[in-house]
Amino acid sequence: MVEGILRASTMLRAQNDKVNNNMLNQYIKIRGARVHNLKNIDVDIARGKLVVLTGISGSGKSSLAFDTIYAEGQRRYVESLSTYARQFLGLMDKPDVDSIEGLSPAISIDQRSSSVNPRSTVGTVTEIYDYLRLLFSRVGIVHCPVCGKELTRQTSAQIVSQVQALAKDKKEILVLAPIVIDQKGQQARTLQEVKKSGFGKIWVNGRIIDLQSNSLDSLEGKDKEQAQIVIAEIKYQADKKEILKEELGRSVELALDLGNGQAIIIIDGNQHFFSQHYTCLECNVTLDNLEPRNFSFNSPAGACSKCFGLGTRLEVDPDLVIPNKKLTLAQGAIKPWARNFSNQNVYWQLLQSVAKANNIALDVAVNDLPKKSIDLILYGSGNKEYDLPAGKTTFAGVLSTLEEKYLQTTSDYLRSEIEQYMRVSLCPYCLGKRLKPIFLAVTVGGLNISEITQKTIEKNIIFFKDLQKNKNEKGNLSVRDHKIVDQVIKEILSHLEYLDNVGLSYLTLDRPSSTLAGGEAQRIRLATQLGLSLTGIVYILDEPSIGLHQRDNQKLIDTLKNLRDLGNTVIVVEHDEMTMEAADIIIDIGPGAGESGGKVVAQGTPQEIKKNKNSLTGRYLSGDLQIKPPKTYRKGNGKYLEILGAAEFNLKNVDVKIPLAKFICLTGVSGSGKSTLMLEILVKALAQKFYRAKDLPGKHKALKGLEYIDKVIAIDQSPIGRTPRSNPATYTGVFTYIRDLFTETKEAKIRGYKAGKFSFNAKAGRCETCGGEGLVRIEMQFLPDVYVPCEECHGKRYKAEVLEVHYQGENIASILDMSVEQSMKFFRQQPIIYNKLKTLYDVGLGYLKLGQPATTLSGGEAQRVKLATELSRRSTGKTLYILDEPTTGLHFEDIKQLLIVLNKLVDKGNTVLIIEHNLDVIKSADWIIDLGPEGGEKGGYIIGQGTPKDIIKIKNSYTGKYLKEVIEK
Repeated sequence: MVEGILRASTMLRAQNDKVNNNMLNQYIKIRGARVHNLKNIDVDIARGKLVVLTGISGSGKSSLAFDTIYAEGQRRYVESLSTYARQFLGLMDKPDVDSIEGLSPAISIDQRSSSVNPRSTVGTVTEIYDYLRLLFSRVGIVHCPVCGKELTRQTSAQIVSQVQALAKDKKEILVLAPIVIDQKGQQARTLQEVKKSGFGKIWVNGRIIDLQSNSLDSLEGKDKEQAQIVIAEIKYQADKKEILKEELGRSVELALDLGNGQAIIIIDGNQHFFSQHYTCLECNVTLDNLEPRNFSFNSPAGACSKCFGLGTRLEVDPDLVIPNKKLTLAQGAIKPWARNFSNQNVYWQLLQSVAKANNIALDVAVNDLPKKSIDLILYGSGNKEYDLPAGKTTFAGVLSTLEEKYLQTTSDYLRSEIEQYMRVSLCPYCLGKRLKPIFLAVTVGGLNISEITQKTIEKNIIFFKDLQKNKNEKGNLSVRDHKIVDQVIKEILSHLEYLDNVGLSYLTLDRPSSTLAGGEAQRIRLATQLGLSLTGIVYILDEPSIGLHQRDNQKLIDTLKNLRDLGNTVIVVEHDEMTMEAADIIIDIGPGAGESGGKVVAQGTPQEIKKNKNSLTGRYLSGDLQIKPPKTYRKGNGKYLEILGAAEFNLKNVDVKIPLAKFICLTGVSGSGKSTLMLEILVKALAQKFYRAKDLPGKHKALKGLEYIDKVIAIDQSPIGRTPRSNPATYTGVFTYIRDLFTETKEAKIRGYKAGKFSFNAKAGRCETCGGEGLVRIEMQFLPDVYVPCEECHGKRYKAEVLEVHYQGENIASILDMSVEQSMKFFRQQPIIYNKLKTLYDVGLGYLKLGQPATTLSGGEAQRVKLATELSRRSTGKTLYILDEPTTGLHFEDIKQLLIVLNKLVDKGNTVLIIEHNLDVIKSADWIIDLGPEGGEKGGYIIGQGTPKDIIKIKNSYTGKYLKEVIEK
């Protein structure tokens, strides 16, 4: 009886353990999460599902996803490593959470900007370029880079076979080895060494000369240069074919050995050239074996010797050297020589001497000088000498003098000064192709490696599929080639298709990584993970839909589902409606931002969230709450900014009219040319006009209507600072007024503290251990650097005595630790400070801390900080505001607030022009300029211009198609 009860108890306990283990395996159980603003929350996240974390900006989504789940996953991974490995990684703090159970290894795919290394491209980041290098080195067809002739090479066995095919019975065969001359003038010495080596004959000008019976002195210099060693004289007979084959083989191998891989065989007076290398006799070009490193622009073996594989060169620009051509040379028209350089007097003396010797007037405006005189000043006068007090000297020209000084100087200050007069231009030697000419002459399928990388991903998929099936019009692979590289082509296609699946078909493989948007860089990393086909992983993504048109969104969603179906848990921080509708589970964090957030408001399927009245997200998804389009559209002021003949990148020589005093959206599918039109052409052209920026705008014929605007403010998503020392308080300028308040306190006056004492950038008040950063940087060798709180000031940035000064009970460090919303209440009696903080709050940044390091801000947050800074300044009513996807990272409710802010700017007579994919913003615009119809080469056209109601009538507009659904909802 007792035994039966014990057995039943054991079985019950085992069943319970099994149930608990199954439950554990089904969920990631988070208990007591308190990171940042999270309110001690408990969350169960289903494993093997596509889970979307949403909520208004600052509610705590990223704190839960990245700073809790991912941080704990990383910490556990590091702890699993050996003690030796951990010493390089350092200690990682445990997130402020009671427990996390059921957590698999975690991989974060966030929006951090991609590599700023100018050598990094889409091809190298995705490893496609590595496969291309292997492909070209194994089956590439070599051509002469000068004449374009196809070059071949042969083994000694192949040469013997060809000679046998050419020779007939009783033919005379002469095997010759070219004499390799190492140095000019060494011919006689080389011939003497040939004679000593036991070779008795040489071939000169069609005749054999016996070295034993003839003096070398009797040969003319030209004959010595053209001499070849006679290796063997063979009389070919068909009946002795096998015996002669062996003799011929030995002779050919010896000839190739002496001739450095080259041999000449004369058959009955007809000369035939053979080589183990790729050789063009007419152009004197020789190439040894091809290796993958020959096609790498990061290796000296393949990189262009002039630009070192960058494809660009930093060169002195004449227009920057003489920016004001109305000045005379005597008035300082040559700007770098007019500035306070250490040897300014020497340059002036040289200029006077050059001008006098060449009849160049120093007191005539540069505009009125003949071109010949200006060219002489800029490019020099060759070897002509001039008298100076220090002696005779030549004049290399202003440009060469500056370039030489730039290359030779060790002074960072002088280099930065000279860089003001330099522009990045295409390398004139490789024309931006990065490689040496001889390797650019190697082709596969009729294209060189640079031409392949210049193609879009979409076109490359077609190219490699044709190559795989031998349907390439320009050249196919042989059966042998297919056996060698079929696996390589398969890998290339696999990587290309993954990139296409995440909506990046418009990118070219040679696109520099530094020019990729945060969303593009993130989707490239996502495509890389797809290629790995890992299972059982927790993937955490941060708004992967950024920069994607609705048409491309479905591809991304399918990719996320594919990751999930492999057996992974995919957690996405997202605001996109399509992604939320496709999710298995939505977790809504809120209800507010900052201190008002940090709670789980709702959790369930999309349908369950829509029915939950407590969920702000659910109410927007169900249509209960909406961002309503305007009832009428603004008419503007009747004036236009016109871009004529825009033809940069994929733009097809388009003319664009931008109506002023309106809210305008630039739309189109990814890669259609929006950023090129707005950022590369319009922004750079306006910056050059209004602010004398040195960056040249993209290709266009003219820009009209500049007289109708008086200020341009372009707000992009680049960081507001590169170090933790930069933060929203310093960037917006509000910190200056806060420091002034502290200097007015009694305590500060008694101690004699000035404003500098309250600056963490000044030695007077900052903590010297961390230099006022509050964090200490630890170099991680093969990993990114890690910042840890300073042990001296504990992250407060200041010396102890500075923190003893209080304003209304708070010291300077505690104020920097306040959120924007908290500080608004604290400074409500200070109108200047309050108004600046209010603009930050109005753009949806009420949750940000005033002292939050710039390095921790996302691209969208950095852009809104910049926008708030500009909003706090007085507008002129004739300002053009240009923004790139300002809705990045914004919830429906935040977008509603942002639209109120942008509309206020337009109501004052200003113009707001934005690139945008968000349909709630697009439907709220007064005017839409839609580009397309596709991305890449198939894009670059203006599909339509007009109000949202005009655009929805255009049949071939993808924007119009999706916009119609939203407007008519």
